[in-house]
Amino acid sequence: MSRFFIDRPIFAWVIAIILMVAGLIGIRSLPIAQFPSIAPPSVSISATYPGADAQTLENTTTQIIEQQMKGIDHLRYFSSSSSSAGTVQITLTFEQGTDPDIAQVQVQNKLQAATPLLPQEVQQQGIQVAKATSNFLLILGIYSEGGRHSASDLADILASRVQDPLSRVNGVGDTQLFGAQYAMRVWIDPLKLNGYQLTVADVTAALQAQNAQVSAGQLGAQPAPASQMLNATVSIQSRLQTPEQFGAIRLKTDSAGAVVRLRDVARVELGAADYGFNTRYNGEPASGIGIKLAPGANALATVTAIKARVAELSKTFPSDVKVIYPYDSTPFVRLSIEQVIHTLIEAVVLVFFVMFLFLQNWRATLIPTIAVPVVLLGTFGVLAVAGYSINTLTLFGMVLAIGLLVDDAIVVVENVERLITTEHLSPKEAARKSMDEISSALVGIALVLSAVFLPMAFFGGSTGVIYRQFSITIVSAMVLSVLVALILTPALCATILKPHDPTKLEGNGLFSRFFRWFNTTFDRGAARYESGTRSTARRWGRSLIVFGLIAVGMCLLFVRLPTGFLPDEDQGSVIALVQGPSGATTARTNDALEQVRDYFLTKEKADVEGVFTISGFSFAGQGQNAGLAFVKLKDWDARSGAANKAQAIAGRAMGAFSQFHDAMIFAIVPPAVQELGNATGFDLQLVDQVGMGHEKLVQMRNMLLGMAMQDKRLAQVRPMSLEDAPQLKINVDQDKARALGLDLAQVNSTISTAWGSAYVNDFIDRGRVKRVFVQADAPFRLKPEDLDKYYIRGGNGDMVPYSAFTTLSWTQAPVQLTRYNGQPAMELQGGSAPGLSTGAALAAMQELHAKLPPGTSLEWTGLSYEEKLSGGQAPALYGLSLLIVFLCLAALYESWSVPISVLLVVPLGVVGALLAAMLTGLNNDIYLQVGLITTIGVSAKNAILIVEFAEERMREGMTAFDAAIAAAKMRLRPILMTSLAFIFGVMPLAVSTGAGAGGQNAIGRAVVGGMLSATVLGIFFIPMFFVVVRSLFARGKAGSRDDQHGIAAEAAPTPTDPSAPTAPQGA
Repeated sequence: MSRFFIDRPIFAWVIAIILMVAGLIGIRSLPIAQFPSIAPPSVSISATYPGADAQTLENTTTQIIEQQMKGIDHLRYFSSSSSSAGTVQITLTFEQGTDPDIAQVQVQNKLQAATPLLPQEVQQQGIQVAKATSNFLLILGIYSEGGRHSASDLADILASRVQDPLSRVNGVGDTQLFGAQYAMRVWIDPLKLNGYQLTVADVTAALQAQNAQVSAGQLGAQPAPASQMLNATVSIQSRLQTPEQFGAIRLKTDSAGAVVRLRDVARVELGAADYGFNTRYNGEPASGIGIKLAPGANALATVTAIKARVAELSKTFPSDVKVIYPYDSTPFVRLSIEQVIHTLIEAVVLVFFVMFLFLQNWRATLIPTIAVPVVLLGTFGVLAVAGYSINTLTLFGMVLAIGLLVDDAIVVVENVERLITTEHLSPKEAARKSMDEISSALVGIALVLSAVFLPMAFFGGSTGVIYRQFSITIVSAMVLSVLVALILTPALCATILKPHDPTKLEGNGLFSRFFRWFNTTFDRGAARYESGTRSTARRWGRSLIVFGLIAVGMCLLFVRLPTGFLPDEDQGSVIALVQGPSGATTARTNDALEQVRDYFLTKEKADVEGVFTISGFSFAGQGQNAGLAFVKLKDWDARSGAANKAQAIAGRAMGAFSQFHDAMIFAIVPPAVQELGNATGFDLQLVDQVGMGHEKLVQMRNMLLGMAMQDKRLAQVRPMSLEDAPQLKINVDQDKARALGLDLAQVNSTISTAWGSAYVNDFIDRGRVKRVFVQADAPFRLKPEDLDKYYIRGGNGDMVPYSAFTTLSWTQAPVQLTRYNGQPAMELQGGSAPGLSTGAALAAMQELHAKLPPGTSLEWTGLSYEEKLSGGQAPALYGLSLLIVFLCLAALYESWSVPISVLLVVPLGVVGALLAAMLTGLNNDIYLQVGLITTIGVSAKNAILIVEFAEERMREGMTAFDAAIAAAKMRLRPILMTSLAFIFGVMPLAVSTGAGAGGQNAIGRAVVGGMLSATVLGIFFIPMFFVVVRSLFARGKAGSRDDQHGIAAEAAPTPTDPSAPTAPQGA
């Protein structure tokens, strides 16, 4: 094939140009994201039961729905949370690769069977099913400068003008409003009600009757006589619109014409539908919408579209209302991708200079450089066809591919140059002969490097998604690289390189003097290398002992290296979680949030841009004692240095917050892959397996938390549910109630409406349908004795106080109940102590759980589930990669000995990668695993170059020993050149800082360390492996020449191979 293109260089160029054009078209259509859809798809079910406590919700709603969630395809696990705020959330997580739309439809179908069994109040509120993501892509906030608008006003602006248009923007998944739109609030005074002999039920009935939309048909509706000349719609009444109209509702009229109106017994106003949130930005009243990304959507494009839509909508806002984005994950995405693209360019430049140093010829250096854009653009084309995206992982793959793809071109160019110089052939003849010599080596290298990355593509779970990004990128780059090396590179060699002119005098310029010094030094080094290689191969016993020690060291390093899933990243934000003591009010939570805000805006003002606080909501649940703060940090350029990284800022904040005693405050950093949760560290569920009950489970959890607080390996261990709180229990004496002629349904609904609020019906506010709520006014629901102010009408028309048939008692009851896979559970999150990995934290939690009394199990969920899965897959990945490489080489060389001598080099590279990871504080995470796989492939590539030429020399009649030494000396220059090119290609990743540096360092340092040790140790050990393995296999064959000589016999000194290359001349 190469000969065909050597004679037709234009044809080769045409193919290369087509590849590049395909890549350019692919780039235009490829979506851009920080990561692909790594998190497994999940579906959430949300329901509301106004006024219900957590236990009632769990018994009447949560368990009913859970029991129907069976027989769903690819369901991995599900969890639920029932809150005394009256909300229930069930999240079902599916296996990676499940179609989220099909999963949602299946959940909806199962939910239909449960819906008729749910309480009427829950059905009336509606049950939402949505594709869920656990984190926010963006938080849009508005605040009032000078405080002219309250948080309720701002929430109504967002709910009525912004939320619906935003939810229709392409790529937006779920939206969560921090606040609520206006509602008509009817605040009842029970004393006035009783004065007029009225009850709460009378108010509700009047509202339902008089705030109604009644359609009464038409005048002249068909069938009608032919003479009918009029057709008109008839309306009796329509919904009310203003507080004044509601105040005029008639509750009671006597025979004298006196009317009791709603305003006589209640205060009517436009208020908030929900007072559960209190939101502020830098201390000013604010409101916000949390926006989640739809599964598979493009993060950058979605945020750009959201901001453009908000800019349009904000033109209608009052002048003092300003738009802010207190949390935005996309600058990090954009910057980290830009950073990798810069790295890509730096890698190409560094590789160019390494090649020029060794080839010492601008023309020869240009040829491998031309291969870079051809292969990289071609790879983008393959990604587009395969339906992938441009993300940090595929770009990491591109950076690794640069070093690998120039290797093939360098091997071709170096060999052609050697033949032109030593055998004085013309460039075209040299290209032909060179391709005859090295085509099989090129194919072998491509096979090995493709084979080593291919098994990655077939792994499941989120780790499989990450592996596939690297696999498809590197394998397609390798295949294209070999095609370019077989088609374009020899054609370029034949047309661009010049014939060797032995009469040409060497120049005396700067480059010439430098190259003469370099060649002389290299030749001296090569001579010393040859004697060192002879010594290593001759004293093979001692060498094998050294190799054995290296292999043992590799195993020890591998076992000792702490494990992790992905390295932490500074994403430009810190999140503070506030959890007050059980029963704490919003006022106390606000005090804690003020402490958070003051700390970040004063002590950390150099690094912090703004603080957006939300009271009443946190990732642990909703309640007055829960709070959340989003701290937006300044750009990465404005806070260089380790002390200004998000992790360091969060660490300092934790020290300050630990002094605050009225609430637990945790400063956390979002994880690298935000779809997998809200915080780095571990995520687990303590599951009640024997039905021990809520109190016992809480005791178990507190025991585990107590032990975790004392453990030096753990930090920030926290419960992800709200603490039990005092609960007032109203005991109704049903016998007394019956004797007094009371309706029990009215007894329950009156107190439920008065203290818990009741949604009655809807009204029209400025053209938008909103809700009407009835509730007792604040002064009449503050103390237990306020219950005596409420009355029920008895059977004979008398007003009966609640004190006549009820008693009060206090109990401790759950504010929130969580379940996991249909069993009661408690969620815990936490992290590892500084300097330790999450793997160490997982192991520590398992140790502590083993000390608990029996009855509970520890289930990993979210990020920890993925980490456990990836840790379990790693050994299988390494084993499979090595096996496939072995089989490929055996098939290629029709030999069992050659693959063994090639694969023995692997520990030499892996030990360097592990040592680099250990010395630079990296974990054994997914990036390190990819780095190790890369090291395995490239180590094997060096071995193939020596073994291929040693085999060739043996066919010419040399002994295995002589052939190995001659091949090692001949291939030293290209091995060093390709290895250095690869190391310098990856070096920018290893030394990167700024956005996305965590992942770049993890993969870069492992590969650089692995390549250095694989090259330095490999060039000495590979010839020895070849000789020893040859000899061992030869002993099994009677009459073999290797067997007759034996290794010791081969170790006698021999003259240097005359065909060994001399240093090439500069053109």
